[in-house]
Amino acid sequence: MLTFAARSGGLSTYLKATTPTIVSTVNELMPPVVAVKEEITVPPPPEVHTHYHLAKMLPKRLVPSVVSGIGSSSQIRFAHSDVKVPDFSAYRRDSGKDPTKKSTESSESRQAFTYLVMATGGVASAYTAKGIVTMFISSMSASADVLALAKIEVKLGDIPEGKNMTFKWRGKPLFVKHRTPDDIKREASVDLATLRDPQHDSVRAPRPEWLVVIGVCTHLGCVPIANAGDFGGYYCPCHGSHYDGSGRIRKGPAPLNLEVPAHEFTDDGNLVVG
Repeated sequence: MLTFAARSGGLSTYLKATTPTIVSTVNELMPPVVAVKEEITVPPPPEVHTHYHLAKMLPKRLVPSVVSGIGSSSQIRFAHSDVKVPDFSAYRRDSGKDPTKKSTESSESRQAFTYLVMATGGVASAYTAKGIVTMFISSMSASADVLALAKIEVKLGDIPEGKNMTFKWRGKPLFVKHRTPDDIKREASVDLATLRDPQHDSVRAPRPEWLVVIGVCTHLGCVPIANAGDFGGYYCPCHGSHYDGSGRIRKGPAPLNLEVPAHEFTDDGNLVVG
């Protein structure tokens, strides 16, 4: 029995009871899946816009081609008569819309206004340019503190006869000498032919008793010593230049006389230099 049961183990699947299958009448809940064939769209080939391909597209049978060389033809452009011309009537003057009127009639009526605008613009431009130039020139002028130092006033009563006083004017030494009658007579009698830089004493000293010169040697800019030298005037010890009582060079390397600045004498006995 055991042997028979063991051998019949492979037949167990055929000895089981089966259930009969009956077709169901219940409708399907899900619709059947239908396979849809996908359509593939192939793009057209790109257009070639070379000279050769465009020349081949010309209607050679209807329009004659223009030959520009051996085996080559030029392109032919067709006129487009359906292009709409823009209307500029909204921007035109009423006087120019009438075709029966001459163009000179409308232009003559506008000349007065044109000339008026040009004249107004010219006057305004000239006035503006004048203001700019005036402002620019005023910016280059000396300031108030500089103008205050441009002039110096000297009280002549404080200088005794025969003495020389030194003042500072514009950063330079200013010599003011009260000359004696002997000094005036001596300097007026000098022969101008013997001078290196000939100048008469009356030209350098409008008032003979007062000599006003800048105390800067004309050789190398040194400051001379007053009431010294071989001629009783000024002497520069740096290089040995001798000036007389009128500030004229008489001996030494200096080429010119001492400079006489612009000055004037006031009625109250004062000297204004500058």
